[in-house]
Order: sequence, then structure tokens, then C-alpha cells
Amino acid sequence: MIPEELKDVAAQWQEQAGQYAHQVYVCTAAGCLSSNSDQVLESLQKEVKDRDLHEQCLVKGVGCMGLCAGGPLVAVQPDGVLYAHVTPEQAPAIVDALGDEPAADLEAIEADAPFYERQEPIALENCGRVDPESIEECIGADGYAALARCLTALSPTEVVNVISKSGLRGRGGAGYPTGLKWSTVEKARAERKFVVCNADEGDPGAFMDRSILEGDPHRILEGMAIAAYAVGADQGYVYIRAEYPLAIERLRKAIRQAKRMDLLGGDIMGSNFSFDIQLRLGAGAFVCGEETALMASIEGKRGTPRPRPPYPANYGLWGYPTLINNVETFANIGPILREGADWFAGIGTEKSKGTKVFALAGSVLNTGLIEVPMGTTLREIIFDIGGGIPDGRAFKAVQTGGPSGGCIPEQYLDVAVDYESLRELGSIMGSGGMIVMDETACMVDVAKFFMEFCRTESCGHCLPCRAGTPQMLGLLDRITRGEAVMRDLEMLEELCDLVRNTALCGLGQTAPNPVLSTLRYFRDEYLAHIEDRTCPAGKCKMRSTTEVNR
Repeated sequence: MIPEELKDVAAQWQEQAGQYAHQVYVCTAAGCLSSNSDQVLESLQKEVKDRDLHEQCLVKGVGCMGLCAGGPLVAVQPDGVLYAHVTPEQAPAIVDALGDEPAADLEAIEADAPFYERQEPIALENCGRVDPESIEECIGADGYAALARCLTALSPTEVVNVISKSGLRGRGGAGYPTGLKWSTVEKARAERKFVVCNADEGDPGAFMDRSILEGDPHRILEGMAIAAYAVGADQGYVYIRAEYPLAIERLRKAIRQAKRMDLLGGDIMGSNFSFDIQLRLGAGAFVCGEETALMASIEGKRGTPRPRPPYPANYGLWGYPTLINNVETFANIGPILREGADWFAGIGTEKSKGTKVFALAGSVLNTGLIEVPMGTTLREIIFDIGGGIPDGRAFKAVQTGGPSGGCIPEQYLDVAVDYESLRELGSIMGSGGMIVMDETACMVDVAKFFMEFCRTESCGHCLPCRAGTPQMLGLLDRITRGEAVMRDLEMLEELCDLVRNTALCGLGQTAPNPVLSTLRYFRDEYLAHIEDRTCPAGKCKMRSTTEVNR
């Protein structure tokens, strides 16, 4: 397929889609599927067929629509109606209401609801709109148009310059400038180079990358192909955890489709650029999200980190220069090349450009997947988009950045969410997990939960993490059981400092963050557990002073 043919496919799909008076979208992402949205899809398709409306109404499965708390979700266009908690039995009522007011007996969400109105989708622009298993529909929604532009109008260096000028930073956690990383790999001299998509999303409560892969897999393939063209790579890998079977299935199908249409493989779009992509399945080790451990796993070795430098950009897979970005980073590449660097740089803050996808979870009404401009405040995310705390309870803290992040208290709700601001508060952006906690949460117990996770996921390669995380967990356990003394708290802080400054990789270096942030903002709860043998939240089963001294 050459670029002109790509335009023809897009035009044909758009013309075909325009023939339908109504389009009904059913969320078939993992969250809604767990609530039987596949049965809802079948019921709607059957209802349309039985009424002989299949030439007027298109019913299709799409990716995540965001509002996971309302699943299964069904959207009706051009009516602009979104139904929540739909059951297969409600299919006739939905079809009855086509082109009219929303069905009276169904739960309908207004189009201008704050959950959607406050968002600005870029990485998620096609999720919930296109059939993730149709490459023609993807192309009809501008898929692979940016790749065509790169191959016909831009040199590799020019592509790198566009990404650099956009200000895009890596969405996997540290926020390293994407253009600078690409430039380093481009300038490296070697026989071959690799591009890797890090889809090993392991943070508790995080489902951003999974949802993008389930809802718009071709966007990631296009982003990787553009990156490969820019840096001079001919082989790519998507490293994805095996716990994501739906994302794996749709990725495999997307790769087959792209190869069939000459959008992957040899001489892509009639050019002399060749690039292939393979999947590598991880076994669920959190440490394999660290890029050197990830590369070891791809090579067939045990997934353990190695010291850096040398960095993957110079010495990566099998010793060759390797570009590694995460799913959301690649999801932004196509839009930036289509719309321009200045467009993307005009969104967000001075140092944090563009938007960020978050998985909003925990004690919040509207749990789900959101995408907001950088600089949006925590209050806007939790109370406007998220709808606030359920059951009339008070907000207590929000944990950002997964096990590597920190807990942020109420007094900082009006802080803008960007890389620098979160770091100043003792947390990080991370890949985008955001867990909200209400007044019933015990912050010592929260720190214990994340430390237990880090202890379990430690690869054991370096002594500070291998021995330090169990010791910190043991001290936190003593505190939550009411058996600790003040010396235990002092030892906990000393261990946090030691592990943070001596561990080999990011897992160990950031493992103390939840402890340090809760000590910083909720020290009174630690003291209550130690001095008064009480848990202010009533979560921990405390032993009395008499029992401890017996």
C-alpha cells in the first residue's frame, strides 16, 4: 500500500460510515467485558437485525469509554447519548429510542457531564470511537497518516526535531524528554537498532496502557514505526505482561493486519524503510518494567536490572542501541506528527507539555480512565471529573505514581499535576495510577500495603532492596500491630534513607516513597500507633500496652 492508497481506504471507510443514520458503540474493553458487555453487543446486533435496520444502524464494539464505574457502557451517535449499566434485556429500549430522547427507563449520562467535559483526549482520542479490530476503521480515523507523512515528506532527523520541539516527555514515570532520547539513539552508530514498547504495566490500580492497547492498538504500532524510521531501527518488540490477554489478542491481530496492508514489514508504503514488530510476554514481574530488566527478559534471561551507564540508547538489546518508550508515549507520536509540534506544546504547562492519562481508582465516584491537560489540579480531577468521595465521606489523601509514588494530603489538592509539582510533594507522576483514599484509610496500613508489594516484587539482585524491603515491612507490621517503640520509627526512617540511596534500580530506590510521604504528612498516625496503641482510622488490630509488655 502506498500513501495514495491509504487515503483511498480512509475515504472509503468514511463514506461507508456516513451511510448509517445511527451508530451504536458498545464498550468491549476488559472492564466492561467483565460485566457482560459482549452479551449487550450481541443483543443489540440481534435487535437491529431482527428489525431489518442493519442498513441504517451500525452496532459495533469499541475500546474503553472511560467511565468504568458505569459499565457496561453504550453510546449512540449522532444522538450523543451514553447509557450506563446496560443489560442485554435493555437492547430493545435502546433501539426504540434511536433518533429520539434517551430511553426513559435507562440510566443516561449527559454529554456535557464534567467527567467528559473536563478532559482533552489525545492518546485516547480513538478509544471508545473505533473498532480496535478493524484496520480499515483505524485508517479512516487518520491511522497511519502520520507515518505516511514521515516516509514521504520528512527525514529521520526532521522527525526527531518535531518530537523534540513538541516537548513530549516519557509517560512511563521519570518524564525524560522523548526527543532527547530519540536523538541519542539516532546518533548512535551500529549495525542495527531496536525499538521497544514497554507495556509491562504493573502498578496496583493502573490500567492506562492496557486500555490503550485494547482500544486502539494500531496507534501504538504506528508510533513505534515512526520511532524506528526516526532512529534507524528495523526491529521492534512490544513487551507486555501475559495478564493482559485481550490486549495481546488485539495487538496480534493488528500486527497481522498491518503486515497484510504493507504498513509493517519490508519496504513499508513503497519506501525503502522496513520494520517488523514482535510481541514478548512477561510473566508478571514488576521489576521488568525497569528498562534493563525488560531487555534481559526479551533476550531470554532472568529479568534483573543492571547498573547504568551504559544506557540502552547506546548499549541495549544484544548490545545494540535500543529506544524504549512506554505505551502512552507512543500513543502521542501520531497526533504530534499530524497536528504539529507547536499544537502539542501549546497544551499543558511550561515544563510539562501535552496531556496525561490517569487511571482514577479508589474512593471516588467516577472510577475510570481519564486524560487531562498537564497542569490540571488534583481537586479538579478528584472532585469535578471524579465526582468526589462516595457515601459523604471526607477526602484524606491521593496516591500517585504507584508503589514508587507518594500520598498527597488535602492541603495540596489545588496543586497543578505536572512532573515538577508532584516531585516537590514527595510523589511522582509515574505511569498514571491515581488512587483516592477517604477518611477511613489508615496511612500506616497504606504504606505497609505498598511496602509488601515492593518486597514481593524485589528481584533480589541487590542487597539494599533484597534485605531492606523485608526489614521495612517488618517494622511497619510492628507499628500496625501496636508492638513498636519510637526506636522502631527511627530505624524505619534510617532504612528508608539507606535503601533510597543505595539500591540498584528504580524499584528499590523508590520503594521508600510511600513510607516517606506518609511520614511527612501523616506522622501523627504513626505516633498514635506507637505511643497510644491506637489506629485513628480503626483499621489496624492493635495490641494493648499490657499485652506488649507482658
